[in-house]
Amino acid sequence: MTTETHELTVSQRRPDWLWHVGVLAIIGLWYVVYGQLIPFSEWITSLFPVDRHSHTGEAIAFFFYDVPKVMMLLTLIVFAMGVVRTWFSPEKTRALLSGKREGVGNVMSASLGILTPFCSCSAVPLFIGFVSAGVPLGVTFSFLIAAPMVNEVALVLLFGLVGWQVAVTYLAFGLGIAIIAGFVIGKLKLEGWLQDWVRDIHSGATVPPGIEDERLSMVDRYRLGIEAVREIFGKVWMWIILGIGMGALIHGYVPEDLMVRIMGAEAWWSVPVAVLMGIPMYTNAAGVIPIVEALLGKGAALGTVLAFMMSVIALSLPEMIILKQVLTMRLIAVFVGVVASGILAVGFLFNLIF
Repeated sequence: MTTETHELTVSQRRPDWLWHVGVLAIIGLWYVVYGQLIPFSEWITSLFPVDRHSHTGEAIAFFFYDVPKVMMLLTLIVFAMGVVRTWFSPEKTRALLSGKREGVGNVMSASLGILTPFCSCSAVPLFIGFVSAGVPLGVTFSFLIAAPMVNEVALVLLFGLVGWQVAVTYLAFGLGIAIIAGFVIGKLKLEGWLQDWVRDIHSGATVPPGIEDERLSMVDRYRLGIEAVREIFGKVWMWIILGIGMGALIHGYVPEDLMVRIMGAEAWWSVPVAVLMGIPMYTNAAGVIPIVEALLGKGAALGTVLAFMMSVIALSLPEMIILKQVLTMRLIAVFVGVVASGILAVGFLFNLIF
């Protein structure tokens, strides 16, 4: 018996109602603590020998408010999605997407990306799994683009930051980029530009004949949700803190006139410059949102800032390094070109609309 099976068996010995009550109690406690984050950040800032309204005071307050806020949101959302994904295993996903014609498959895989709270590098293993399972290359790219750029973490945090209108518009444009970019790459028939070992697997891959539905109790799903938090949180917490730290520095120290010059709505070159600035950086949606908040607070244009955000989480240099193990440089160049074009279009459109 495996360790995981043993844990699930042990969980079944406990009364289910204890788990339900415990989950509800933790959610209630989460809500109470979340409502006290502003007083907490102000109290922490007061402990430092700095003027609260100085650049340093603003940066400290920003940091100690956003770190617990983002961590708490990430924990709650990842747990919820971990429970949801117990009804939707990766094997079932591969079987569902394999054999779907392009277009329909692009929409399905991009929509699946919304349910995966992964940074770009974390999405690469599933991308490799899809390719190995015989899923069309363009369909897998739709997932790879959507997973980091348009997931529930980014949408919830954007909703809290700039309102539902911008969040919904971002969702529509982000999904559009993922679907169209994947469709275009699929139409180019670039399977020959995969690395040799991946191409061999892809050409001989077969779809699993059938996957038996797992019978899990709700308590088992709770436990798997907790495991998802452990796994994903352990991978991204450091990048969240680094991203928030950068956001705090921008919030506290970067001159407003400099940010307006670089990312102002009237400067046509601000969008492409923002995209280029984002590529060398690496974080996930949760980590980049505080930077977005700080830039918007300094008067930067919404479209330019969102273009920067998309570039950071969809075209990061570490992601390209990992993809080099799967894709040739020519295919990576096509991927970057197609996605960057879509991001530029979104940046310009947002600046026009908002």
